[in-house]
Amino acid sequence: MNYKIINGAILYGAETILEEINFEIQEKEKIAIVGNNGSGKTSLLKALVDNSMLEEGIGESKFAVYKQGNPIIGYLKQIEFENSENTLLDEILQSYKPIIKLENKINELQERLQDESNEKLIKEYSNTLEKYETNGGYTYKKEYETAIKKFGFSNQDKFKKISDFSGGQKTKIAFLKLLLSKPDILLLDEPTNHLDITTIEWLENYLKNYPKAVVIVSHDRMFLDKIVNKVYEIEYASITEYKGNYSAFQKQKRINYERLLKEYEYQQKEIKRLKSIADRFRYKPTKAKMALSKLKKIEQMAIIEQPNPYDLRTFHANFSMPIESGNLVVSAKKLQIGYNEKQIAEVSFELYKGQKLAIIGENGKGKSTLLKTLMGYIPKISGEYEYGYHVIKEYFDQQMDSLNLNSTIFDDFSREFPNLTTTQVRKALGMFQFSGDDVFKEIKVLSGGEKVRLELCKIFKKEANLLLLDEPTNHMDILGKDSLENILKEYKGSLIFVSHDRYFVNEIADSILAFEPDGVVYFQGNYEEYTRYKENRNVENVIEEKTTKNKNTNNEYFQNKENIKRKNKIKKLELEIEQYESEIKNLKSEMQREDICTDYIKLKELQDKISCIEKNIEEKMIIWESLL
Repeated sequence: MNYKIINGAILYGAETILEEINFEIQEKEKIAIVGNNGSGKTSLLKALVDNSMLEEGIGESKFAVYKQGNPIIGYLKQIEFENSENTLLDEILQSYKPIIKLENKINELQERLQDESNEKLIKEYSNTLEKYETNGGYTYKKEYETAIKKFGFSNQDKFKKISDFSGGQKTKIAFLKLLLSKPDILLLDEPTNHLDITTIEWLENYLKNYPKAVVIVSHDRMFLDKIVNKVYEIEYASITEYKGNYSAFQKQKRINYERLLKEYEYQQKEIKRLKSIADRFRYKPTKAKMALSKLKKIEQMAIIEQPNPYDLRTFHANFSMPIESGNLVVSAKKLQIGYNEKQIAEVSFELYKGQKLAIIGENGKGKSTLLKTLMGYIPKISGEYEYGYHVIKEYFDQQMDSLNLNSTIFDDFSREFPNLTTTQVRKALGMFQFSGDDVFKEIKVLSGGEKVRLELCKIFKKEANLLLLDEPTNHMDILGKDSLENILKEYKGSLIFVSHDRYFVNEIADSILAFEPDGVVYFQGNYEEYTRYKENRNVENVIEEKTTKNKNTNNEYFQNKENIKRKNKIKKLELEIEQYESEIKNLKSEMQREDICTDYIKLKELQDKISCIEKNIEEKMIIWESLL
């Protein structure tokens, strides 16, 4: 499979979005499209689906779109639910229509073979079984069961109607359908938005092993680093290709820029030197010929254009913090948080001056609830929390509900800071990329990223010594995230923030508050250190479980006896499922033997065995799920 655009362009009216598109997707490639917000990334994805958006670019090559094999392209924006009365499982199974069709055909052929047996029918049966295996027929149920669970849906959710899910859940279901349908080219526009770290890690592994091509638009740098092998950058309406992952792209871009700049500067010096010689001697009869040769040498040069500097247009903060807090900033002891007296989590931690604490974990576990409780917006259920001396705190709400949508940027900011002059207001807003007539835009027409910048501008202007930020990087492009990272690294106050962006967390945090399935864990160190700690802890837990098994006289063993039994059952079931899967593989290999391919009776016996084992696997999987 090969999909290629040569010298394409995208225009909206008189505005040029992309002026020269040279873009190629080869089979199994994992490609990232990166660039600042508004650079044309999503427009390019749409043009890959709808080629009518493309026209001839400014390059010398002839404009063309080449598709080998007419590939199926999957794009999330195209996924719709035809019937809201369908269940989640009904929708997911639509992604497996070809496999289910083959399954029905196998059953039909089996029935026919009971009444009639001929070589043609047996061959059709054998070919159908082989196609069924090639298309993942023996593993698709396990695949979608795992995916449903990883995306946060319970076993009961599978049988709920689509109409009963929230808007966000419907988006997740549509995303699952797209992933599991396995198109030849999978187009993903910000796939990690609103996913928690656990789901992002599962998605990473799924996409790394995806058997076909993937094109990703994302601002999640760690996500791109772990998946892609080619990067297209959009900058100044042009596209540049780089080999490797995101980190390799950054390195190559810097090296390329420095090399081109040196070549340009060297050539400019040489042109200046040659012109100087020509100017000095062109009017001297004995040197005129030599002077002309220097000018001709300049004419024969392949002129090197001055490379564009990095597009670094972003926001920055000139932060001041006139009042410092005491050494202990905030302390929480057995603080139970939740809504309407229903506990979600219990938290204990201490935050000291200058410390930067990241709150991570799965969605719905209480991360945002903790921040709202610490701000006093939600009452605690029990336990204690208290602030130290001279703590001045400010809160960033990811929903940004405090914004007056009918107000202009200028009026909204001025209302918060009535003592500032017009010049001071404009200067503050300008640092966050609101300049000229932009400051008179109504907030309701702003993009998500612009609203985030406005809120951050106000928060930093308030000069707090403790910031509580809930998903501040949502809607930000990579350059914006880099800018916020730099601001927060230089910030001398204390910080508590919620984020699913692992790169951002690793760059900023010196401690972690992790909302894990078994409770909330406080860890002193950055994200990489925390992941190593978690891996080591998991290994230690396995060793401890094995040791505990042999200590029947230990009191702790008896106290945890039921839990240990449950874990042993899970391990035993996993082993049985693996053995069953291995048995199916052996049976399928046997079906391919020449002496069996034409023997319907033997083929049916083997298929019946496989069906029986598959039924056993399904039963074991149901028990396995109930024990988790």
